[in-house]
Amino acid sequence: MGDNKSGMKNRSLHLGLTCLFAASIVVSVAPARAQGFAPPSGAIGDYHAKLAVYEQVHGAYEAQASAYWDAISEKRRTRNGKRRDHLPIGLDDYVPTQPPVYSGPPRPVDPRAPTPPPPERPEIPVVADFLKNAAEQFGFVPDRPASDLEFKRAYARIALAAGLTREQIVGVYAFETGGNGVYDSQAGLVPYRPGARAISPAVGYNQLLSTNTVSLLAEDGNRYLAVLRQKAKALSGPAKLTMERKIEGLKRMIAYSRSVPNRWSEHDRLAKTTLGGFGIHAAVLDIDLGPLLQVQKLTDSVRFARTKGYMAPLTAAELELMNLTGDGNGFDMVTMPQGLRARVPTANFFQQQGYERNPVARRTGVVANLIADIESKISHGAQAQGARDLATAF
Repeated sequence: MGDNKSGMKNRSLHLGLTCLFAASIVVSVAPARAQGFAPPSGAIGDYHAKLAVYEQVHGAYEAQASAYWDAISEKRRTRNGKRRDHLPIGLDDYVPTQPPVYSGPPRPVDPRAPTPPPPERPEIPVVADFLKNAAEQFGFVPDRPASDLEFKRAYARIALAAGLTREQIVGVYAFETGGNGVYDSQAGLVPYRPGARAISPAVGYNQLLSTNTVSLLAEDGNRYLAVLRQKAKALSGPAKLTMERKIEGLKRMIAYSRSVPNRWSEHDRLAKTTLGGFGIHAAVLDIDLGPLLQVQKLTDSVRFARTKGYMAPLTAAELELMNLTGDGNGFDMVTMPQGLRARVPTANFFQQQGYERNPVARRTGVVANLIADIESKISHGAQAQGARDLATAF
């Protein structure tokens, strides 16, 4: 009995020491993991060897890419100067080759480095954010239509009054929305899919950016106020009071858009980083202002072409080209001789980051293919019900 008790004590002691030893391992390993796992020495050497190869290959690519995009900028300045002096522009005024593409090894991961957290994707404001901040920041509540067809009719009426054609308006709409967008459609959410996320603050029939809205109010706000005041004169009772409140809200929005220098970069910062900038974009949803703003964006492109001496009517694809790439770049492509379009890379009309973010420009490669792609999308989208409804609104 005594031996049995002694054995039990020994086993208990052994078990206790084992548990204590295991606990000490857990305690000692935990701080080690917190401080970073020490990789085998061979892994460090392998990492440095791969890093040296990467830096050599990627460094050569960066030098080549830098020279390429510097040449793009220099050629653009040359073309602008020639255009001002009414001199002919030829193939030598463009970079004729495609941009370099990195095809070397990826940057190796340092085995000593802690695992980085997944990159945070900034939230893009959506229609609910625009409405909320318009009310809170400016006391502005857009007058939203009873139906999308009502908005389409208002849009068509204002477009015709501004000198735009049904072909132009329906074509831009078909390209930008696929032919089925509604007045409050936002990029990335058309067509809506479960779990879809906005990819841009662009909203409406021609996908007006929030920066566009800020710029338009800053530059043409007084004209929009005059339109609303004229409408208010024909109203009475509650409808007149609602319009007067909208006018006061718009005045505050215009003042805010003019609180920064009249430059695209400043308007972009205001639109994307401030609550007031979010709120201003709600004007696109208003049945009185939304059509005005979207039509103004397109008529500005038409006016730009005319000031450059281009008096021929812009086709829907040409107008969309200017809407998509900016007036200066779009006009450069619109006026390019047919013989050059198949030879000039689309990279000539972008900054490096913009080109790398634009899958259409990369995929189409040259100007002729980009224009053909736009025409194809317009033709396809024009068959959709939304595009047919917009055409009927004219």
